[in-house]
Amino acid sequence: MKKQSVGGQAVIEGVMMQSKEKRAVAVRKSNGEIVVKKNRVKSWIKDKNIDKIPFLRGSFVLIETMVEGIKSLNFSSEFFLDEEEEDAFDRFFKSIFKDKANDVMIGLTMIISIILSIGLFVLIPTVVGGLFSKYIQSDFVLNLIEGFARIAILFIYIVGISKSKDIERVFQYHGAEHKSIYCYESGEELTVENARKFTRLHPRCGTNFLFIVMFTSIILFSFFGWPNPILRVVMRIICIPVVAGISYEIIRFLGKYNNSLTKIVAYPGMFLQNFTTKEPDDEQLEVALTALKAVIEEK
Repeated sequence: MKKQSVGGQAVIEGVMMQSKEKRAVAVRKSNGEIVVKKNRVKSWIKDKNIDKIPFLRGSFVLIETMVEGIKSLNFSSEFFLDEEEEDAFDRFFKSIFKDKANDVMIGLTMIISIILSIGLFVLIPTVVGGLFSKYIQSDFVLNLIEGFARIAILFIYIVGISKSKDIERVFQYHGAEHKSIYCYESGEELTVENARKFTRLHPRCGTNFLFIVMFTSIILFSFFGWPNPILRVVMRIICIPVVAGISYEIIRFLGKYNNSLTKIVAYPGMFLQNFTTKEPDDEQLEVALTALKAVIEEK
């Protein structure tokens, strides 16, 4: 059977896996039962052939991935929310938005995530760079300082959240996702014993994508000089789709080839995966393998 391209995402006590045509979320409930939700992949990006346009497709794929990721997280969280809290929350939203409540919640989550990301990775770094503008006249150096501040914030953020017990379990499922995909790509039988021996670091990981986004932004923004703070922030926000498009093409390239060049480019992101993935236990590997099998099965 021909190997399919498979990717995934860790969720609350589970894993989402996706192939070209199928998506599955496997979650282990508190009683130990593994629940699987399967569906066919519906992508307006593919329907409109946007996925065939290099550099343009990156930002659209990122948005679609965020939407589907939030949906998967919402599904997994349903098994662990307090019943009374969930009922009150549902009543409030449904009374206002009716049957559109879930779509509105996904939209609000995306908006809040984007605003926080702009604050952390655009506003704060450009302010940090601005602090040095009184002493440094080189626009290139100021852009470098801003870029390294952005990378430092990313690193501090990742290390910080990895200390949380709840996030640590999500990162364990992240490791289980990678090990399972490696097992599949290596052509071995999809068993816990086989998956256990593989590394939890994978070149197509979203962590790699984040670092490549940071590095790409350093190079791109260095061409824009060092205008006033408001213009700097506006220019960086406008360029987000361009940065995402270039970064997406780089991560696709890393996934296709395995040579000295790709290893060098992937190394920083692979290093960060030491923090965004943790060694999973056998039960977590079983969940990841269950999701994987659901998207590669013939039926």
